[in-house]
Amino acid sequence: MLLVMVMVAAVNLAIPDLAASGLHPSASELLWIVDAYVIVFAGLLIPAGALGDRFGRKGALLTGLALFTAGAALSAAANGVPVLLAGRAVTGAGAALVMPATLSILIHATALARRPQAIATWTLATGIGGLLGNAVGGPVLEYLPWRGLFAVLAPVGAVLFVLTAAALPKVPRTHASLDPVGSVLLVGGFLGVLYGIIEGPGLGWTSARVVGAFVLGAALLAAFVGHALRTAEPLLDPRLFLRPGLRAGVLGILVAFIGLFALFYVNAQYLQYAKEFSVLKTGFAILPLGVGMIAGTRASVRLADRYAPPRTVAAGGMLLIALGLFLMSLVDADTPYLQYLAYVTALSAGFGLVGPALSTGVIAALPPERAGLGSGLNGAAREFGSALGVAVFGSVLAARFAAELPDEAGPAHSVGEAIGAAGVHDQVVTAFTDAMSTGFRVVALIVLVATVPVWLWSGGATARRASDQGEP
Repeated sequence: MLLVMVMVAAVNLAIPDLAASGLHPSASELLWIVDAYVIVFAGLLIPAGALGDRFGRKGALLTGLALFTAGAALSAAANGVPVLLAGRAVTGAGAALVMPATLSILIHATALARRPQAIATWTLATGIGGLLGNAVGGPVLEYLPWRGLFAVLAPVGAVLFVLTAAALPKVPRTHASLDPVGSVLLVGGFLGVLYGIIEGPGLGWTSARVVGAFVLGAALLAAFVGHALRTAEPLLDPRLFLRPGLRAGVLGILVAFIGLFALFYVNAQYLQYAKEFSVLKTGFAILPLGVGMIAGTRASVRLADRYAPPRTVAAGGMLLIALGLFLMSLVDADTPYLQYLAYVTALSAGFGLVGPALSTGVIAALPPERAGLGSGLNGAAREFGSALGVAVFGSVLAARFAAELPDEAGPAHSVGEAIGAAGVHDQVVTAFTDAMSTGFRVVALIVLVATVPVWLWSGGATARRASDQGEP
């Protein structure tokens, strides 16, 4: 889990190097380089969970590690944007097999009384992996070109493949529907919606391509729902979402990751462009967030077990995330580092509170033999939220920055190019931090609005009954 989440976050540190590289990516191509991994990751997670249930979770994990390693190697060797995007997509497909298999094996191998703590640890790994992405990426990019980031992670995947083959237990297979038609419709719908979000600022929200992408994505998702309701063995039965605990868990996890990865997307740019940190210093500057995540995760398990119902823990965590995002909208180039750190620590503590409470709710809403599906839903919410966080924040940032960029900066396609223009450094940094503030406020509002249904649904009786019956 740490490996696949490191890949989600580490590439954000490479954005300045990629923007200035010989690949000459446009602003929208930079977003796609970041998002290609998480889009494929998110889109394939539910089918990948079904594959693990049907053919074996250990085999799915090994296949995923092999694909991850091959995709990272292809990315390192890329000589153009299309090849780099292909490498990112292959790596994302491998990660999609890894994530649900890890949680399914963990649930199978853990005693019932220890499962909430085990799920909390797994949840923490998804957040800590993002922080390690910064810690790994910083030193690598300080001394190596952007290709070194992928070249370092490829052999780690290979080593984990060997260790997994030797050490992990096999988990019994179950009968799970693969539903190829449903899988294609679901993945296609995700891609269409995300394409519209990413390309909207550059092409215009009313352009034929953007509107067409949204319409196509919505149509494919609607077709998926219709197909799933008609078929005898759907990939994902939409009627499962009649269970309030499942709805609350999926929505809350998705929105929490929108907030977290909005921060991860812009953090490296803020610290390098506005605070003028080196890549190495940037990589380590955000590591103290791990303290907030660990403290929040420990508190979440303790509070839910002894003092407060899960709905209170979940809603409180989401409010803390929204507060952290709003506070981050107040920072600029003159904000002291310790003040900035206090703001992001509040956000990370909220994330730590939310993750275990809502992940347990998703797992508890499904029977044990569908652990792969529950893991896939958990992971899909996380990775689709990650992709949306990058896409929504990146789109708002690009649109607002372009509107505020001084004419003297010229036709720059990225913040780095604009800052490089002679004589306008301070104006460009101000335009960037103003755009960043707008992005944080938009995402904070999304989290705040979503807190209401999460509060209402996470108190549903379905999740409580599943927990009382001893289902994992």
